[in-house]
Amino acid sequence: MTQLDIYSGGFADPAVAAAHGFRAAMDVMARPGEIRTLTGGEAPEGLGIAAASLLLTLCDPETGIYLATDVDSAGLRGWLTFHTGAPIVPAAEADFAVGGWAALMPIDQYRIGTSEYPDRSATLVVEGGDLAAPNARLTGPGIKDSARMYLPDVALMQRNSMLYPLGVDFFFTSGSQVAALPRSSQIQSEG
Repeated sequence: MTQLDIYSGGFADPAVAAAHGFRAAMDVMARPGEIRTLTGGEAPEGLGIAAASLLLTLCDPETGIYLATDVDSAGLRGWLTFHTGAPIVPAAEADFAVGGWAALMPIDQYRIGTSEYPDRSATLVVEGGDLAAPNARLTGPGIKDSARMYLPDVALMQRNSMLYPLGVDFFFTSGSQVAALPRSSQIQSEG
């Protein structure tokens, strides 16, 4: 996508696509380990369809976005500004942070909420992982017995979940697929 293409790649029918995107995002967050297809958005290079669609759905002029170094570009900044109006902010101020796992680290640079407002934490959109090779077993809210999911760093996720009700939440995207891990999930390594 070139600089001129920042105007393309948005939802064809914004109201309907955003409703479908919101439903998919809430479904995977409510059912950790479940993988869904999420389409509709196409950002400049660096972000897959699911990550772009999440940002189009969840971000607005009041939502600060941190772009990790592996995805940050003038084209993506322009695309986000045009389609969502969301400001680009430092990691410590982000409502959403997006990028590859290594580029999003360290995790302690993001807000984890406060005891009065645990919802004022960051959500990380981790781009480009292998959603189909589980290495962790999940239990907790939204999971009938247990679920299996691939996590890039099981020990780090376990430490994050121990902060509950504080901590960060995660969306994992790969192409047009999305899965989520809320901080309320309990995690056990399978490897």
